[in-house]
Amino acid sequence: MKKIKIGISTCLTGEKVRYDGQAQRDSFLMDKLGKFVEYTPVCPESECGLSTPREAMRLVGDVTNPQLITVKTGQDITPQMKRWIAPRLKALAREELCGFIFKSKSPSSGLYRVKVYQGPGVAPIKQGTGIFAAAYVKRFPDTPVEEEGRLNDPALRECFIDKVCAFARLQELCAQPRLKMKALTDFHAAFKYNIMAHNPAAVSRLGRLLAAPSTNVKAVAATYCSELMQALSTPATRKKHTNALQHISGYFKKDLTAIEKEELHRIIAGYYDELYPLLAPLVLLRHYAVIYENSYLLGQYYLNPDPLQLNCRF
Repeated sequence: MKKIKIGISTCLTGEKVRYDGQAQRDSFLMDKLGKFVEYTPVCPESECGLSTPREAMRLVGDVTNPQLITVKTGQDITPQMKRWIAPRLKALAREELCGFIFKSKSPSSGLYRVKVYQGPGVAPIKQGTGIFAAAYVKRFPDTPVEEEGRLNDPALRECFIDKVCAFARLQELCAQPRLKMKALTDFHAAFKYNIMAHNPAAVSRLGRLLAAPSTNVKAVAATYCSELMQALSTPATRKKHTNALQHISGYFKKDLTAIEKEELHRIIAGYYDELYPLLAPLVLLRHYAVIYENSYLLGQYYLNPDPLQLNCRF
């Protein structure tokens, strides 16, 4: 696959666009993840016409529809920000982003638990979303999104990366001028074990969606994409990965010797017990798929992870 395009809050790239004239470069995003993706930087505050440095701002009022107010002078920046947001989202739609990484706690770009102030002497409510982040999620509800701080959690990082890679593959598939239902069912079959590692029940549910009679393939694809992203939002666990690995190992029960079976089960169990990385059983299973020419398994994305997954997940 070509490099996946992901949006990112500009300050995380190292550009000095924050209100205090500084940057907040994230080394993981730039030095590791950045090797495998193409970033599209966005800074709502500087791009909407505010200077750098500038007066600090915060969200004020209704948690679901807050105003963006400067801290010292009380200036309402909301109209200016919203005038900029509409054309910027239109431009981002043309970018065909497969994910977005937002700056946490930002009144414009924070995704979760942003402080919303209610008035003097009242403690702020940590349930807000930045003005731009909220608009982005509303405009692109299926695109994977995350905050940079939460990507320090291995489970959340794996969730986000898996969703980004799946979204990119699916968008490339759906871009075909004459999309056929068979292409969707083939994608689902090849993606089976990725889904199983996150949400085993979703495998059959998504399969039923594709099996239902329909003449509108594009509409089915859109629904499938939404439900797939929802399924992959459930964090993968060692137990669910182990379940997927054991399902795959069942394809070789008639091929492997007793010693080979014992070694395979030992490595899978070692992964479950946190002795080995996930890559260990995956490499061995792919090796057996090659040796025994199992075309079904060789076509599984689970055994052929994207370079982004290989370098940032395991």
